[in-house]
Amino acid sequence: MSLEIRGCGTALVTPFRKDGSVDEAALRRLVQFQLREGIDFLVPCGTTGENPTLEHGEYLGVIRVVVEEAGGKVPIIAGVGGNYTKKICDLASEVEGLGVQGMLSVAPYYNKPTQEGLYQHFKAIAESTDLPVILYNVPGRTASNIEPATVGRLSQIPNIVGIKEASGSIVQQMEVLRAVEPGFRVLSGDDTFTFPLMALGGQGVICTTSNQIPAEMTKLTHLLLEGKYDHARKLHFQLLPLMQANFLETNPGPVKAGLAMMGLIEEVYRLPMVPMKPENRAKLERVLAAQELLSKSAAH
Repeated sequence: MSLEIRGCGTALVTPFRKDGSVDEAALRRLVQFQLREGIDFLVPCGTTGENPTLEHGEYLGVIRVVVEEAGGKVPIIAGVGGNYTKKICDLASEVEGLGVQGMLSVAPYYNKPTQEGLYQHFKAIAESTDLPVILYNVPGRTASNIEPATVGRLSQIPNIVGIKEASGSIVQQMEVLRAVEPGFRVLSGDDTFTFPLMALGGQGVICTTSNQIPAEMTKLTHLLLEGKYDHARKLHFQLLPLMQANFLETNPGPVKAGLAMMGLIEEVYRLPMVPMKPENRAKLERVLAAQELLSKSAAH
């Protein structure tokens, strides 16, 4: 099972209209913006896409729109995760028919399974689909950490092809890189960890900040893949304030606020997500201004 994912993939936001419905026109514009700016792949309906608040039909609709608008130009990796294994297996079968090239599946949240439980969960998902599966480890949001030894075991399953690693621990990321099978893709799940993880052998990032600056984040990953560390380091520090500002509050609050300031979407969330605090919004706006992004508009 082959899925060539390297470089930068955007964890796409889901734009909403003021009445709370999915803004399909804005979503199409975002996909076209990403393609024009040279993104390597797209990841709709992840946490950044507020997938826990999407109705089933809306969820499938968002994936359909992204697949259609991308037109085969880049791989589409759909977010297909949850904490009930059978439900995710059923959903994987459904998503398989939408024309995506792979799926990203987050560790079960709240249940807090053992390492054996995590292994069996992802093994069952992989066996339920022909799609390549990318694991997603983000213990800060799930209370469930896929440990390096478990990732190593899972990397032996043919269609489990990579991991979005967002443990927040560079030591854990190093242990994952050492534990996995050759060809298994280790991708950063923390924007700010892109440089160190890729310098150690990671293959890219599934990124929040690239919603706003796809060209720049893609360039950073390509420089790292080419081993051009001096140039990449300079770019990393140039982009670091925006990477940090996008996590002043819970994702996707700041990135959606930033996209709205850029004129690309309306700033609408679904509860329990709410708008940013005024003081944090002001910090974000200053960073966007310093990066000369406020002049960008929906014409992009």
